Amino acid sequence: MAAAGWAAGRIADLLAAAVQERGRASLALSGGRSPWTMMADLFARDLPWDRVDVLQVDERVAPDGHDQRNWTRIAPLLADSPAAAARAHPMRVGDGADAAVRDYLGVLAGLGGPIDIVQLGLGDDGHTASLAPGDLVLDVVDAPVATTARPFNGTVRVTLTYPALDGARNVLWLVTGAPKAEMARRLEAGDTSIPAGRVTAASQVLVLDRAAAGED
Repeated sequence: MAAAGWAAGRIADLLAAAVQERGRASLALSGGRSPWTMMADLFARDLPWDRVDVLQVDERVAPDGHDQRNWTRIAPLLADSPAAAARAHPMRVGDGADAAVRDYLGVLAGLGGPIDIVQLGLGDDGHTASLAPGDLVLDVVDAPVATTARPFNGTVRVTLTYPALDGARNVLWLVTGAPKAEMARRLEAGDTSIPAGRVTAASQVLVLDRAAAGED
């Protein structure tokens, strides 16, 4: 997939630049199907992974190894880079949502600054991360990570909030598939009526495949 390869290359460049400038970098990854090819490409690249903190954007509250967990999909992709795996920070939801939030607050504080790159996806309802339409988590302004107020597609989630996303040095959106085309158009137009459109990070790149761009 050309979009996934381009996104992997862009993230690789940003990580390398961050490490060169500050001696370390941080990358937050979303779940869903769209980024799997991108992640496989990215983790196979020769980068200073021993200086990169790999984070999650969000996670379903489910037991470790559950097939609905984002980390269940991400962890095997780290096999190409043991150095990246060693600095990975999964959301530890196995002990419950509140414990995971407390743990991740410590993880984020330990970065010593904003997240360098946040990779986001886009739902066909306009959600991003686990910031779903109508959920009270959209109104969290005093914490970079929180739980959803209600189950989202069957499960409560732990998610980065707008303060974390808006404060990121770079946001890269990877959006694929024709069902996302309408929301991708609204995102690009800055439509704040959808959760994704409320992300205000200064540096944002929107990467679409042909279908999501409405070309197929």
